[in-house]
Amino acid sequence: MSNTESTTWLSQEAHDRLEAELETLSTSGRDEIVGRIAAAREEGDLKENGGYHAAKDEQAKIEARIRTLTNLLKTATISEGAADTGIVGPGMLITATIAGDESTFVLGSREIIAPGSDLTVYSPTSPLGEAIDGKTAGTTTSYTAPNGKEISVSITAVAPYLP
Repeated sequence: MSNTESTTWLSQEAHDRLEAELETLSTSGRDEIVGRIAAAREEGDLKENGGYHAAKDEQAKIEARIRTLTNLLKTATISEGAADTGIVGPGMLITATIAGDESTFVLGSREIIAPGSDLTVYSPTSPLGEAIDGKTAGTTTSYTAPNGKEISVSITAVAPYLP
């Protein structure tokens, strides 16, 4: 496993935001859903109790998010920005022409982007991420999309993402 697969770069702001979300989900989020499940259980027949099943589904989502955040925060590297090396890697803002269309995006975890941002994030382990990781501006490469199509990528700019 490479370093980019085992760690995630996060700004201090993103780290703090995710820690607060984890704290909320682990305390009041869990308490609230347990209360909803108990209230729905009191309604009777659980086989046909839509409120009960919806609450159990929500509980599963909360627990999955708690596991995700716990693992992410445990392995995160915190800094105010990726080093300005000019090399594509996690935490970098990349401008590239992909299949003829110019696109600007961040390579890394979607968690580094502030909520409400319309900036696209690609994982370093995605087909695009793997194809451009370690490359520099001026490089042209390609990757195979999940549908089997070969897609050309020309990197035009690489800079640290500054949240």
